[in-house]
Amino acid sequence: MGSLSPEFENPNGVPISAFVFGGRRAKLTPLVYQSKSWNNGVFVGSIMGSETTAAATGAVGVVRRDPMAMLPFCGYNMGDYWKHWIEIGAGLDPEKAPKIFNVNWFRKDENDDFIWPGFGDNLRVLDWIIDRCEGKVDAQETPIGYLPYAKDINREGLDISLETIDSILDVDKDAWAEEFKGVDELYAKFGDRLPQELADELASVRKAFED
Repeated sequence: MGSLSPEFENPNGVPISAFVFGGRRAKLTPLVYQSKSWNNGVFVGSIMGSETTAAATGAVGVVRRDPMAMLPFCGYNMGDYWKHWIEIGAGLDPEKAPKIFNVNWFRKDENDDFIWPGFGDNLRVLDWIIDRCEGKVDAQETPIGYLPYAKDINREGLDISLETIDSILDVDKDAWAEEFKGVDELYAKFGDRLPQELADELASVRKAFED
């Protein structure tokens, strides 16, 4: 039995509610957060990175940047690719534009164990994303975006406390300050091809940590 949507060939297209980016970060990135705007969401996607593991060549734990998980597949300058996203957003009704989220299933504790169970339980986070798209749940504003309240992540059947959920929803100012140094290095590679909107978003997020 196939799982292809009956709307797959709908000539009118199908509404998109959300884009979900994600990377593998042991300490930095929260379990899930929502961008504050379309351009902020493009920024979130542009700074994506994952820490190398034993399965990868080279050193373990080094952040490998892969903007929007598209770096190996983008056949033209990534700065122009980001600009294309920004231009799309400029033509969208902000009330109807897809919301942009970032997820991270890979936060670890002091014993180097994964905190979030992952696998099928990731649907609990996707439920929150859907609720945000449908305006059913509130969120807390942080410098990097909107985060869930721990109580709004469904824990039914999970042996995980609200305090533990809170621990993977934290935003560490010092850790993000260090992260932005890596973003500076990434953006510098694109010179004048870097959209000004992304430079502005980086400056805005940095300022939000200072306010």
